[in-house]
Amino acid sequence: MVDAHRQGILMLLGATLAWSTSGLFARAIPLDTPTVILWRGLAGAAGLFVTLWWLRGREGFRDFTRLGAAGWAYSICSGLGMLLFVGALKATSIAHVAIIYATLPFVAAFLGWWLLKEPPGRAGFLAAGLALVGAVVMVGLGDDGNLIGDLMAFGMVLAMAALILIARGRPDTPTIAAGALSAVWAPLAMVPFASLAGLDAPNLLLLAGFGLVNSTLGFALFVLGSRHTTPVETALIGALETAVTPLWVWLVFYETPTVPTLIGGAMVMAASVGHILWTARHPLVPQR
Repeated sequence: MVDAHRQGILMLLGATLAWSTSGLFARAIPLDTPTVILWRGLAGAAGLFVTLWWLRGREGFRDFTRLGAAGWAYSICSGLGMLLFVGALKATSIAHVAIIYATLPFVAAFLGWWLLKEPPGRAGFLAAGLALVGAVVMVGLGDDGNLIGDLMAFGMVLAMAALILIARGRPDTPTIAAGALSAVWAPLAMVPFASLAGLDAPNLLLLAGFGLVNSTLGFALFVLGSRHTTPVETALIGALETAVTPLWVWLVFYETPTVPTLIGGAMVMAASVGHILWTARHPLVPQR
């Protein structure tokens, strides 16, 4: 029988694989961005409400009545992150989205230093500097991306960093309920811009798969798996998404990253994984 720790690792690997399909779905669905956001989001929202009931039962739905300011802020940032995420996938290269997303730990660390007074430490500064140089090399020298799409990807990183800070600063926030709410309002905001053109059975199945596999399944596996693993293991396994996401697109759609993107991506990945391993061996003591 597989022990709980190994189950946790397998679940996190499953979550990473589910999240890494984002590029495949984005490239396979030949529809405009608002239409993709609308139907992908509604499918994901349905799955998240089922997940909320499965994890917390009726008590989970009472969480909607106690969101508070932090819960509403979480829902707004989560919805904005969703909109920017899908927009970036459609506007720039998958490799750029994945690598820019890998800078999230450093953005969150520096925002936490600024807002929560939690210094990232010297190792954090060095790793963030390396990641910044890598991002500059990738975006500034590579020609396989798009500036607007890259800016949307960075906006997504800021939104996700805000989620981390809200959960850190207000740990009593009902984040699952807030996330489910964001999965409703963000897609519905696209109704005036979406189109019914091209919504045949194959595309509807792809849109449903995008929402259920990439959003709901990934989220459920992450929540369950992270209960049985250390934060370092969770972060390291999650970092694999940066490498796997563009790999699927390269294998299926032959979207090959340029040399600057590969070099910059390698620098970002080295900074991220190196900092996670360093933090595991030299944990910071929070300052009061």
